[in-house]
Amino acid sequence: MRWWLGAMLTLLVMPVRADDLAAQLNQFFKTRDPLHAAGMNVAIRTPQQQWPPCANPQFSLPGNSRLWGNMSVAATCDRERRFLQVEVQVTGEYVVASRQIPRGTALTVGDIQIKQGRLDTLPARAVLDAQQITDAVSVRDILPDQPLTLSMVRQAWRVKAGQPVIVIAQGDGFNVSSEGRALNNATALQRVRVRMGNGQIVSGNVSADGNILISL
Repeated sequence: MRWWLGAMLTLLVMPVRADDLAAQLNQFFKTRDPLHAAGMNVAIRTPQQQWPPCANPQFSLPGNSRLWGNMSVAATCDRERRFLQVEVQVTGEYVVASRQIPRGTALTVGDIQIKQGRLDTLPARAVLDAQQITDAVSVRDILPDQPLTLSMVRQAWRVKAGQPVIVIAQGDGFNVSSEGRALNNATALQRVRVRMGNGQIVSGNVSADGNILISL
């Protein structure tokens, strides 16, 4: 009887099996990022003797956690919480420069190419979809085969300083338009200052068609 009780107590405190815990963590992270689930694998870095003692722990992450890479996951069993160090590995497509791109170049299809590889090892804000940089302009020199990041480019100016623009003031039940001249460069959706014909300076957001929208 003592041997049986001892065996049962041992089973109760044994951590979850490696394959079970790995499968649960993979499911947790794939549900969190279904777009890249097919190319995802979670590697557990915490020694097995420090794993949670129950078969089905509840996982949680801080609200500002990134999607991939090295991170700490809270695994809770009833009132006991343990932290697991994991590496979320993701394979997928990303964008690189197909040639040397000088600063100030308006990017075209010929300037980039798509590669397959580890996304979790890429620099921050890496470009994963070529549409993210449609009509973009490089703000630095970019080397051939270098992964592109959003910090390397800016959107093309939709309005340039000195350019004549149409200012559309919209309010409850009315819509008035007038001409002015932009005082600064701006991309679509950015804020721009405009000098009107009477000298007054107003501010509004640049629309996709280049008009300046002001809400009253």
